[in-house]
Amino acid sequence: MSAVAEASLVGAHDDRLARRNAIVLAVTQALAGGNNIVIHATNAIIGAMLAPDRGLATLPISVYVVGLWFGTLPVGMLARRYGRRAAFQIGTLFGVACGLINCVAVLEGSFLLFNLGAFCGGFYAAGHMAYRFAAADTASDAFRPKAISWVLVGGVLAGVVGPQVVIFTKDLWQPYLFAATFIAQSVLALLAAGVLLLVKIPKPQPTLEGRGRPLREILRQPRFLVAVACGVASYAVMNMVMTAAPLAMVGCGHSVTQATLGIQWHVLGMYAPSFLTGSLIARFGITRITGVGLGLIALTAVVGITGLSVAHFWTALVLLGVGWNLSFIGATTMVTQCHRPEERTKVQAFNDFLIFGSMAVSSFSSGQLLAHFGWAEINAVIFPIIFIAGALLAWLVARDRVSPV
Repeated sequence: MSAVAEASLVGAHDDRLARRNAIVLAVTQALAGGNNIVIHATNAIIGAMLAPDRGLATLPISVYVVGLWFGTLPVGMLARRYGRRAAFQIGTLFGVACGLINCVAVLEGSFLLFNLGAFCGGFYAAGHMAYRFAAADTASDAFRPKAISWVLVGGVLAGVVGPQVVIFTKDLWQPYLFAATFIAQSVLALLAAGVLLLVKIPKPQPTLEGRGRPLREILRQPRFLVAVACGVASYAVMNMVMTAAPLAMVGCGHSVTQATLGIQWHVLGMYAPSFLTGSLIARFGITRITGVGLGLIALTAVVGITGLSVAHFWTALVLLGVGWNLSFIGATTMVTQCHRPEERTKVQAFNDFLIFGSMAVSSFSSGQLLAHFGWAEINAVIFPIIFIAGALLAWLVARDRVSPV
């Protein structure tokens, strides 16, 4: 058998495993993503009820993001030492704890305890945010964008499951709003743990792990810097707007159900394009699709500024979700082009550490901006952030044309 034919067979085998893992991780993403939606749909509203000051209403979501931020490096270290599946299972324990602690916090009326639950939810999210990289681990270069997209397709089901869990359970434990919802949140995490038993990703060999380049050398790559900038811009803006939207809608006289459905439409916008995003990247290129995503996020701000009706909120949230999908999958794929297999866990974890650190800043800013300035000002902040990321992306395109790598 020729070397070419042998390589082809290995690639085919790798992609069969990658397809299997992507499907398993997509199902797990659906359950874990439903857990996330419960947090975003409820925490600002419960925060407004429990916080000593209205400006602190979104603090639980900010604490959730801090937990996500702090969890990225430990999840990477756990994956490097014990393998992806073990790291993800440890994350699900924090998901179960999140729901149980939040339930007790509502029953006791404790804002402090509610923030502790939010932190646990963030640590859980640090695990399942890495599912996209785990799907890429066993994929060929050609299949990698699709593997990442397939995992995010699980968010489509999450976009239905999460809001419906909130709507059907919010009043089950009277008079404690959302108490039963948080019990259901823990159940989602337990189900995710069961599905994760099916994932198969080989642990990195310790002998290879030590051969990688120093992190500072990898970080100096222009493509990595632009990938991080686009990832930071798309995720920080998405989180800032998504965090404030339910509270802003309720503040404008819209119902909790309308606000929750707004989050549902947003999450569907985030994940439904994943059916096509990998193919679009393969056909039109990473930078083009990432640029389109950034443009849609900027359009979100235009719609958000022009009106306060339910239609304006929902349209802005859908555009925000689609823009995030294109730009974030593009940025994620760019990151996978910047490291060798033995470097993957440390590079990916550091990338997520930077992205979710920016999310922590955007979450803290969101509540203060909404309380002291308003919804229009939150949308106005989008423009300079997206402009900077878009300019860096254009610079990378121009640089690659002059000296293609």
